[in-house]
Amino acid sequence: MKLKSHLHGKRGADLLHDPLLNKGTAFTEAERDALGLRGLLPPHVATQDQQVARVLETVRRKPTDLERYIYLISLQERNENLFYRLVTDHVTEMMPLIYTPTVGLACQRYALIFRRPRGLFLSLHDRGRVKQVLQNWPHADVRMIVVTDGERILGLGDLGANGMGIPVGKLSLYTACAGVAPDQCLPVMLDVGTNNAAFLQDPHYIGTAQPRERGPAYDALVAEFVAAVQEIFPRACIQFEDFGNANAFRLLREYRDKICTFNDDIQGTASVTLAGVYSALRLTQGRLADQRFLFLGAGEAGIGIGELIVGALRAEGVSEDAARRQCWYVDSQGLVVAGRTDLVEHKRRFAHDHPGATSLLAAVETLQPTMLIGVSGMPATFTEPVVRALARCNARPVVFALSNPTSKAECTAEQAYTWSEGRAIFASGSPFPDFVLNGRTYQSGQGNNSYIFPGVGLGIIVSQSQRVTDEMFFVAAKVLASLVTEQDLAVGRVYPNLQRIREVSAAIATAVAQVVFQRGLTQMLCPEDLAARVKAQMYDPNYPDYV
Repeated sequence: MKLKSHLHGKRGADLLHDPLLNKGTAFTEAERDALGLRGLLPPHVATQDQQVARVLETVRRKPTDLERYIYLISLQERNENLFYRLVTDHVTEMMPLIYTPTVGLACQRYALIFRRPRGLFLSLHDRGRVKQVLQNWPHADVRMIVVTDGERILGLGDLGANGMGIPVGKLSLYTACAGVAPDQCLPVMLDVGTNNAAFLQDPHYIGTAQPRERGPAYDALVAEFVAAVQEIFPRACIQFEDFGNANAFRLLREYRDKICTFNDDIQGTASVTLAGVYSALRLTQGRLADQRFLFLGAGEAGIGIGELIVGALRAEGVSEDAARRQCWYVDSQGLVVAGRTDLVEHKRRFAHDHPGATSLLAAVETLQPTMLIGVSGMPATFTEPVVRALARCNARPVVFALSNPTSKAECTAEQAYTWSEGRAIFASGSPFPDFVLNGRTYQSGQGNNSYIFPGVGLGIIVSQSQRVTDEMFFVAAKVLASLVTEQDLAVGRVYPNLQRIREVSAAIATAVAQVVFQRGLTQMLCPEDLAARVKAQMYDPNYPDYV
C-alpha cells in the first residue's frame, strides 16, 4: 500500500497532532491501518461533510460570539482542512466570528483565551537575532506575511502583543477567501511595548510590559525584520497591518519601492471603498468627476481612500489639483483647511483654502458632499442631524460607516435608512442585519477589506511580483465593482454576495497578475491561461487521500 509523499513520514499520534495533515475521524479504514492510527480514533469513519455538519452545530450551540471564536481557533489548531471547509462553505456566517467584529474582542482578551501560539513574536530583545527567530518557523515556502506592532488594532487603539489576533485572522481570510495555502502564511507580531496603561498593570499580559518604543531602536528592529525576510523567505510579500498613523505612512514610503509590500489599512481600505463608490454611482446615475467626498477621519484609511480616488479621477482626465478639491476631511479638530497650522504631512495634501468648520454637521451643511465616508473609529458620529443634512442635498445620499468593529461604526444601517427615509446607499466595515422600512428589505453591503487583500495577495503570489503598486488596488476596485449584480443593487448592496468571495478573489488575482506581467514586475513568463493558473494554485480544503 503506497503512502502519499506529502505525509513527510508522519504517522500515528504525530499525524493526528499535525493540523495540516490531520483528518480526525475521516481517516479511512485503509489509512488507519497503513498509518498506525488503529485504536487512536473512534471506530466510526466519518466523511468530511459529516464533520462539517457536526462542527457547525457545535459552533451554533456556543452561547457567545467570543466562545464561537475560541472554538473555531481551536479547530484550526487541530484540523486546518476541516476549519477551512467550514469557513468556505459558510463564509457569511463564519467570517464575522473569525474576523471583524469578533476578533476585536478576542484581541482585547487575548491573554485569557491564548491556547497555542500561532505565528512568530519578535520583541526588542530579539534585536541582532531576528534571522535566527525567523528560521524557527517550521514552513520554508512562506509567501504572505502579515505583521503588526499592535498600536492601532481596528478602532480599539493600542493593544500591544494582544494584537496578534489580527495577523492570525487576516491570514485565515487569505486562505478561506482566496485559497492561499495555510503553510504559505506567517503571522508576525513586532512587540515593541504598549502604551495601554491597563495592560502594563495586568499580570496576565502576554507581551513586553514596557512603554512603547519609538525612534532608532524601533526602526532598527523593523529594518532587521525586513532584511531577514528577504533572506529567509525571498518570495514573501509583507503586509503591514494596524500600525499607528505615524509609522504606517512612513514605513510604506520607506519600503514600497524596495521590497514586495503594502499596507492594507491604507491601500486595501482604499480599494474596497473605491469599489463601493463605483457601485453607488450605478444607483445614483452619477459620474465620479461630479462627486464631492467628505471623510470623517484623516488617518491611514481616510487618506488612503482619498489618494486612490484622486488616482481614479486622474484616469478619467481630471487634473490632480481638481481631483484633490473633491476630497475633504474632518479630523478631531474640525475641517482640514489650508489655514490650520497643526496639520501633519499626509493631511496637508488635502488641506484646501476654505473657511474652517468645527463640527461634522457644519462641514456637511457648508460643503454639501455627495458621499460621506466614516473612517474615524468614533462611534455614533453620523448623527441624525448629519444624515438628514446629507439627505437634504442628495436624492440618494451615500453613507459609508466603515469603522471596525461594529461597536465603532459611525452609524448603523437602521439609522442611515431611517434618517434618510430609505434613500441612503449604505455600507459598513462590519456586517449589520437586514433592515425593513415601509415594507422594503435593505441588505447593506459590507465594505470589508476581505473583498480585496486576499485576491491581491493571490495575484502577487501567482505572478511572483517583486513589488506592489497602487495600480493593482485600482484594478482590484474596478474588478470588484464589476462583479456587483443588478440583484445586489436592487436590495441596496454595493458589494457582491459574500458567498461569492472565492470567485471574486480569483478574478482580482487574475487582474493583479496581469498588471504584474504588463509592468515587468516579475521575472516569470506570463502563463498562456493566467486565469486557469490562478485557479489551479488555490488551496482546496477537501481532504486528500493518503493511501
